[in-house]
Amino acid sequence: MSAEAANPGASSRRRARPRLDLRRLGRAALLGPAARGRVPDAIGHVAEAHRAHHPDADLAILHRAYVLAESSHRGQFRKSGEPYITHPLAVTLILAELGAETTTLTASLLHDTVEDTDVTLVQVREEFGEEVCYLVDGVTKLEKVDYGAAAEPETFRKMLVATGNDVRVMSIKLADRLHNMRTLGVMRPEKQERIAKVTRDVLIPLAERLGVQALKTELEDLVFAILHPEEYARTRALIAENADAVDALAAVAGKVRAVLRDAGIQAEVLLRPRHFVSVHRVRLKRGDLSGTDFGRLLVLVGEDADCYAALGELHTCFTPLISEFKDFIAAPKFNLYQSLHTAVASTDGAVAEVLIRTHQMHRVAEAGVVALGNPYTADTAEGAGLPGAAEPSAGAEGERADPTRPGWLSRLLDWQESAPDTDTFWTSLRADLAEDREITVFRADGGTLGLPAGASCVDAAYAQYGEAAHTCVGARVNGRLAALATRLSDGDTVEPLLAQDAASGPSPDWLQHTRTPAARIAITGWLAEHPEAARPQAAAPRAAAAGPSAASGGRRRAGANAVAEAPGLPGATVRLAGCCTPVPPDAVTGFPVRGGAVTVHRGECPGVSRMRAMGRRPVEVRWGRAAECRVTLVAEAFGRPRLLADLTEAIATAGAAVVSATVEPPSEQRVRHTYTLQLQDAAGLPPLMRAMRDVAGVYDVSRARHPAAH
Repeated sequence: MSAEAANPGASSRRRARPRLDLRRLGRAALLGPAARGRVPDAIGHVAEAHRAHHPDADLAILHRAYVLAESSHRGQFRKSGEPYITHPLAVTLILAELGAETTTLTASLLHDTVEDTDVTLVQVREEFGEEVCYLVDGVTKLEKVDYGAAAEPETFRKMLVATGNDVRVMSIKLADRLHNMRTLGVMRPEKQERIAKVTRDVLIPLAERLGVQALKTELEDLVFAILHPEEYARTRALIAENADAVDALAAVAGKVRAVLRDAGIQAEVLLRPRHFVSVHRVRLKRGDLSGTDFGRLLVLVGEDADCYAALGELHTCFTPLISEFKDFIAAPKFNLYQSLHTAVASTDGAVAEVLIRTHQMHRVAEAGVVALGNPYTADTAEGAGLPGAAEPSAGAEGERADPTRPGWLSRLLDWQESAPDTDTFWTSLRADLAEDREITVFRADGGTLGLPAGASCVDAAYAQYGEAAHTCVGARVNGRLAALATRLSDGDTVEPLLAQDAASGPSPDWLQHTRTPAARIAITGWLAEHPEAARPQAAAPRAAAAGPSAASGGRRRAGANAVAEAPGLPGATVRLAGCCTPVPPDAVTGFPVRGGAVTVHRGECPGVSRMRAMGRRPVEVRWGRAAECRVTLVAEAFGRPRLLADLTEAIATAGAAVVSATVEPPSEQRVRHTYTLQLQDAAGLPPLMRAMRDVAGVYDVSRARHPAAH
């Protein structure tokens, strides 16, 4: 691959800043440190970029770090031929340009010393302190000699755990991967592809979640060039063919400047060319592209209120595309991003996308957590102008107000501890990071949960209760009963319902409805410990009668014993209607049927209205002294293993006999069981129904209103 193909982001960024000449850095590095008291020429660019963001920074520690790094890496060369020291220098320059503070830059200069030289962590700690030592250790790879094929996944696990305590670890790793991707063209094609895939699956999503857009967009372009060379070449040619597209956007920018100037709003209006992947995505979405589709306008103002004032002027003086409006200032993204997004059409029909933000919002949008400086000082959030309190504080359970430890990172660290092996961790990590959007749902107690888009009630249960969610039997979503498989939307209120029965557990079907690794790992672990639950349960018979007498003549005996007589039809055979199965002391009505029998219905049964509509004359019936009766009950429940057995046991404990039972096929994890039961005493019906409702997973028990299957 050519140097240009290995660095597709360069052309779109040269207008913003020149790319550092690594060969010049290499020659300077070979000359060794400068005279005492002076910063070596090789890190002069780093010092200049650092002072631009931190004018009062003490460069002495950077000088000492460079001297140690250069001397320890001396004699080592990269595959490209440059002295190895050019790599830590380039990584440090990337971070310096993003505004990283001195401690991060010091650790960046030293980030490969412990891994590739004789320098030890003890030496780093003694010379540069605990913070620098922690950062260097966090990005140091595990040895393949010790871990074999698991070295890379376990290195990422180690790095993520370290990031949970200090996000600067991941900042250094991202800059390290960016420089390696820029120079990946010297590697074998198969190694380029392997590294690019890990970058796509792990590093780019982490850059997005940490808000470091400047690194994320260039990494996307570099991966695009390696994994999709044909699409990349087509996009590159498209951009080249539309080199004058900037003129169309510049014309709209001039009109925007004039509008804001006339309104008295001080603002910078900049042109932001789209990077390669962005152009590719827009082309797939819109087809043919116009000149203004190759970039966006960026409006930078002083205060939050100015953002809305500028938006109002643009929507007044241009035709806004309301469908394109998004307010990420009032509702910041989970990665700290804040901005107003809109699109406007000028009088000539040119449509331009516009981003409106303050200068501070822009710095955070580009550099994310790197813009926090030292994220562990008390005035971090306040000083950086970030949303949130000045000092890290605990928010709702599972979320933190500390912007350096967002909820997604806390959840990731929680579930990785439960991953039983490297493969599970690596697969789950990639799947978790593949979710490109988060939703916020509210808990019934007023807290919030951050979940990936498409998450279900199962995910919410495990996010809120951990392994206690094994006993979940359902949920209420926005106050209404819902199946565990229900997908949640942004802003929903969810209340998982847990059974008191600690013996119950998840069904294998739950795995089909989970999006979070925490839920998948917990469910898989429980099923592995309870193999009997993982086996499919035998289908219940559709007519499991207690015996011939109970299924046929038994019904007549029950009717004859329960009902004393029918007016005007003495000696008639009395039967209880199967559609409503009346029991004492229900109000009842009888109707003569063929064969000289009388069928008895509950007073509110729909069958009574149908009989009257057909011209059937009712006859009076009354209950006799015998209390024995038969009833059909419908139990509605959330499906789970052993549900049929548990319901049958509850019925038997209540002293009722099962005449027949029907189990309908499950629908959306809900099941309906219909039981025809023989009770020795009608007074036992209310406690029987209560006992059935108490069975884990059952959310309703009612009298049947349709013919029972026998």
